[in-house]
Amino acid sequence: MNTALYGKARVRILPSRQELGAAAANDAAQIIREAAKRHGLARIIFATGNSQLDMIAALVEAPGVPWNLVEAFHMDEYVGMPASHRSSFRRWIKTLVEDRVHPGSVQYLAGDAPDLEAEMQRYSRLLNAARIDLAFVGFGENGHIAFNDPHTADFADAATVKRVLIDEASQRQQAGEGHFESPESVPRDALTISCPGLFRADAWVCCVPELRKASAVRGALQGPVSTTCPSSIVRTHPNATIYLDMESASGLQPR
Repeated sequence: MNTALYGKARVRILPSRQELGAAAANDAAQIIREAAKRHGLARIIFATGNSQLDMIAALVEAPGVPWNLVEAFHMDEYVGMPASHRSSFRRWIKTLVEDRVHPGSVQYLAGDAPDLEAEMQRYSRLLNAARIDLAFVGFGENGHIAFNDPHTADFADAATVKRVLIDEASQRQQAGEGHFESPESVPRDALTISCPGLFRADAWVCCVPELRKASAVRGALQGPVSTTCPSSIVRTHPNATIYLDMESASGLQPR
């Protein structure tokens, strides 16, 4: 495994996405164990999507993780989408995390709440009630983190949770990953944790596999730290590790 430093962020390059997921899960499990031991509760924000599947599969099998001492959050949800929808991020968390390891509590962000402003305020209060020990942060094909696309990302955002318009690149990604039949069928609006809301987490574990993420990885690690590539903020986080495979690392320029 190759390891390098980009800004403050550690970057580890693994031979395959399966090994990437296993390495990230091993490190994340240790963060969770230590947080639970230190504070009596580990508060975690989970990313969803295909890039997280190998890590989640390994994490739920990791030994000695005190899941009963975990409070779980997720990053985003489509506006108007019920939790039963096959592409709901709540369903992703319930199926792959809650039903597998039964955390002490799981806090869901309801995109179909009757009062979205009240729902965003409720979720913000939950997130801000105490420290966040760990956030799993994926990079979108356009460099987004959660649904902070380049046109809506704000590194100084006053909001913890906000409503955003999903850009066309993110719509194409969601359809390309098989969650929707076409980009046009992807909802246009979502609720998302903001960039500062994610940045509050004491540690970031970033799983970014596959060739289709190579451009975003290059922008995040070797472009300017700017909302034109929101994931570039990772280079300023004091405790972030990015896990790449050979494909996603292929666009990095030699240093």
